Amino acid sequence: MQTEISILRRAPSFSHCPSSISSSSAFIPSTRSLRLHLKPCRYPSLSTLPHPSQLTPSMASDSSLGDQHTLLALEDVDINRFAETANKIADAAGEVIRQYFRKQFDIIDKEDLSPVTIADRAAEEAMASIILETFPSHAIYGEERGWRCKESYADYVWVLDPIDGTKSFITGKPVFGTLVALLFKGKPILGIIDQPILKERWLGISGRRTMLNGQQVSTRTCTDLSRAYLYTTSPHLFGETAEKAFSQVRSKVKVPLYGCDCYAYALLASGFVDLVIESGLKPYDFLALIPVVEGAGGILTDWNGNELYWDASPSSHASGFNIVAAGDKLVHQQALTSLEWP
Repeated sequence: MQTEISILRRAPSFSHCPSSISSSSAFIPSTRSLRLHLKPCRYPSLSTLPHPSQLTPSMASDSSLGDQHTLLALEDVDINRFAETANKIADAAGEVIRQYFRKQFDIIDKEDLSPVTIADRAAEEAMASIILETFPSHAIYGEERGWRCKESYADYVWVLDPIDGTKSFITGKPVFGTLVALLFKGKPILGIIDQPILKERWLGISGRRTMLNGQQVSTRTCTDLSRAYLYTTSPHLFGETAEKAFSQVRSKVKVPLYGCDCYAYALLASGFVDLVIESGLKPYDFLALIPVVEGAGGILTDWNGNELYWDASPSSHASGFNIVAAGDKLVHQQALTSLEWP
């Protein structure tokens, strides 16, 4: 967990919104003090998800839909129970986040100068409490509190990012998201991208099609880089060498776009954009994206085309990864070639 320095700033006030919610003297309130009123999941039941036996031959043979060997080790009832819990986790985070969105609250700068708010921390506590109650043997790795488990290893690890895109959140722009990933022996088998203000939720499960609020989604065909729509959160987040590599792709695409955080990957999974390229993402920033993108027919790798892997443990360092996601394998390969990453 990163050390923090106490640099307090005040989030902007929005005149058209209700009066601000004042923070308590303790920066991390208990989940009880938040008075959460969790309702049954507002999304369609898991009966709408295709059973593995219902997958078409092309889906079953497509490695982008997940490692079938991993699935064989899991019972369908387990997968469905995990998905139901993941939905509850995202619901809990959304209840907290909506209380603070476009309100006044203190902002603390971490040691790396990235911002964190009371909403980030309170949402993670609400998410973790559900996991600890439902699956006490599972480990948790959260952006704000790191590893939580009595043991130094667990087959199942929940990786949580309560607000991916805190800068968007504190400036009132609803393109941030809550990310929930479940790893089984190091592999992401389930991922959620949840936008709690727009109430849009993408659910990806290894071996099944990605769903947006209960409806199947898929990436679109784009076979030529010159016709691709490209997203990245900000060109200012690249280091000098990475920015040069990124510019070699940016100069070849049809339209470069900026500023969507995890929401860009959700748009890619739904077939609205073709490429997302970013640098320095932490594991809690991208692990939930993998099942969502792959389950929609896309591909997500590092800049050398390698599968992304991160070993979660008490001693794990949340290092930065360079990410390229594409809806079409052909444009993915063209992007890798243009990056010329060593």
